[in-house]
Amino acid sequence: MNKQEVILCDELEKDLLGAMNSKSYDKLFILTDENTELHCLPAINKLLNDNNAISVTIPAGDLNKNIETLSHVWTQLSQKGATRHSLLINLGGGMTTDLGGFAAATFKRGIRYINIPTTLLSMVDASVGGKTGINFNGLKNEIGAFAPASSVLIETEFLKTLDKENFFSGYAEMLKHGLISNTEHWAELLNFPTDTLDYTRLKELVGKSVQIKEDIVEQDPYEQGIRKALNLGHTVGHAFESLSFEEDRPVLHGYAVAWGIVCELYLSSVKTGFPTDKLRQTVQFIKENYGCFSIDCKIYDKLYAYMLHDKKNTAGIINFTLLKDVGEICINQSADKDEIFEMFDFYRECMGL
Repeated sequence: MNKQEVILCDELEKDLLGAMNSKSYDKLFILTDENTELHCLPAINKLLNDNNAISVTIPAGDLNKNIETLSHVWTQLSQKGATRHSLLINLGGGMTTDLGGFAAATFKRGIRYINIPTTLLSMVDASVGGKTGINFNGLKNEIGAFAPASSVLIETEFLKTLDKENFFSGYAEMLKHGLISNTEHWAELLNFPTDTLDYTRLKELVGKSVQIKEDIVEQDPYEQGIRKALNLGHTVGHAFESLSFEEDRPVLHGYAVAWGIVCELYLSSVKTGFPTDKLRQTVQFIKENYGCFSIDCKIYDKLYAYMLHDKKNTAGIINFTLLKDVGEICINQSADKDEIFEMFDFYRECMGL
């Protein structure tokens, strides 16, 4: 898999022009959702108009990260004359970069694309690392491909448009990166003042977070080994997320991951010796900033069934990434059904359910 060029922007239009000019293309396309079309597209509209970019707009929200929306993008590319030599720019959050990347990876067996993430979640996670895909049959990212963007342009000025919930959704992935990197970075994330944001400092933290992910992806682009570290919190988190959609009480991805981190750090403390003081500090941060997703014991079997569908599993054995300590990663860990149900008991107890 080719390595992505990741640019922490000083001047978005100039950096985007440079990324475009480094690639030859016959037609230029820009994919936005309804929100980024309104709030983010104006920042690059003049440059796009000067280069005759063709716009494609999709509905916003993860519920629209599906085969119908993907088909719409394919149709627009086809009807508006895209070829194997065209270039697609994805401007948006993780839903847009995931779906747009998969559309690019599959249209005419692959066209090049550039990601411009506009949410914290997409900056530190979805747009970086080459994973693309859509939700299918009620399951998160069930269909997809490894297909890295040619360039990822990170413009943190867009973060000033985020509401509190979308900020914290992305921050959960940053916290995960802290947990799998080192104690110093984990501690500075727990202590970063999230009530009055210092955007200069936040830009530095975003840069660190992206670098952590990029270093891991470079070592293991196709997730055969250490890249599984990035799945911390996601085995349970995706189950919470899928349940939230099934029960029509949808939650943001990062919130589900945060609650998944609570669960999987508990498993880490039981199975691999993760320190209880660091478990307690992390759980307290998540409880204070993310609230909780309400479950009762009647729903354990359904959550377990969702976890059995996780892509990381082998031969029906649920696969976890656990930690011995901050930065000490244990991939390919398993837990039996009783241990998983005890994990849910811990989650309910520590979250006050």
